[in-house]
Amino acid sequence: MGEHECPTCGRTFESQRGAGIHHSKIHKEDGGKEKTECEICGAEFEYYPSDKKGLFCSECVETEEWRHRPDVDGSNNPRWKGGKREFECAVCGETFERYPSDAAGEVAVCSESCRCEWLSEAFTGDGHPNWRGGGNEAYGTGWAATRRAALERDDYACVLCGTDADDLGRNPDVHHIVPVRVFVEADGQDRADAHDLDNVASLCPGCHRRAEFGNVPRNRLRRAVGAR
Repeated sequence: MGEHECPTCGRTFESQRGAGIHHSKIHKEDGGKEKTECEICGAEFEYYPSDKKGLFCSECVETEEWRHRPDVDGSNNPRWKGGKREFECAVCGETFERYPSDAAGEVAVCSESCRCEWLSEAFTGDGHPNWRGGGNEAYGTGWAATRRAALERDDYACVLCGTDADDLGRNPDVHHIVPVRVFVEADGQDRADAHDLDNVASLCPGCHRRAEFGNVPRNRLRRAVGAR
């Protein structure tokens, strides 16, 4: 049952605004309207009273200046991931800031020149996805035996996708999980230490490329090798 009555015909409405609009349209009278000032621009205008919050003139309503615009900057954004973080360049050692999504991969580098330097070192010899063999002098003593043992352990198949020598038309690549250069640069270790059987995995060229670009976590490779 309505609580607001039209002063002319007695019809009741659930809101004062409804009664005012009815009175104006049906009885051609302006009964029910009140004058007030716009809360945004201060202009005076007439309106039908209602329970809604905010009193805005038609011009401000049209421009939507009355709407509340939520603050979605920085940490207030629902997609906020913490903003820029500080990284140490794997080549020159300089610290720099970057969004985590722009520093994904095995290494983080501060500039294009450092990226090129890292690539030139990482993709040399057996480290290159297109490696087809060649001299083993750069890898030192023990590499040939370790490579052969890894292929036998992995059944001459990629430990990630299962592509084998028959599919490839040649043996899979053998990838160092921790690169040889890390052992060379570490105190008290040398190239031969990199050739531990637990530190190598047989990979097809595609998976090898992904691993070299840092798109395959080292712990995943270790788990794949450990399952053999």
